[in-house]
Amino acid sequence: MKNIKKIVKNKYSAIADSSGKACGCSGNQTNSKDLGYTEEQLKSVGEADLGLGCGNPTAFSHIKPGDTVVDLGSGGGIDCFLAAKKTGPEGRVIGIDFTEKMIERAKANAQKGGYKNVEFILGDIEKLPLAENFADIIISNCVINLAPDKQKVFKESFRVLKPGGKMYVSDIVLLEELSDKLRQNEELIAGCVGGALLKNDYIELARKAGFKINILSENKGISKQQYNGIPLESLLLETVKP
Repeated sequence: MKNIKKIVKNKYSAIADSSGKACGCSGNQTNSKDLGYTEEQLKSVGEADLGLGCGNPTAFSHIKPGDTVVDLGSGGGIDCFLAAKKTGPEGRVIGIDFTEKMIERAKANAQKGGYKNVEFILGDIEKLPLAENFADIIISNCVINLAPDKQKVFKESFRVLKPGGKMYVSDIVLLEELSDKLRQNEELIAGCVGGALLKNDYIELARKAGFKINILSENKGISKQQYNGIPLESLLLETVKP
């Protein structure tokens, strides 16, 4: 069994050290406008746009002024900064990432952008460093598929959300099973494919954690755009804690 966390951390540490954008999902540079971000949004976040997502879950999230929002796998901070504009100064946004260099880069971006209501915490999404019933909204953009134990991520998210809280997840899911060779490919492991689950299995893990599930969109075109035709899609879910 490969050390998945080590592979992922090495990949994203290298991206954090780089000056340009490189898509952690496909290994290629991605235009974030193709993932649902507007020109205005991208201009507003500046260097926080690293082209690492597979969608724009913040655009679909019902974040209100004053909300507490948590971003799982916050990278350079793009989704945190967009969420902060929705929460307003009375709200709070916390980004969680387990890559030290990403945390450093995100903090620098926050300081440069003057974000007073955003903070970044080093932590593992399989064991969130947050209290129960803490967050109103959780967002995650192409990150849960990188975790070895996805069930733990959903259980932890359920624990951290307040009753009635919602989680918005954009993630890569498989439409057909991969070969063992592809499963063991380190580039695909770090690129959101090697560790991805079949769509129904992914949804079932969220359901087993206690969530009610709403499928908001399914982007099958991303297969040819970024993944050389591997049978997969970008799935956008709204999960609700009763």
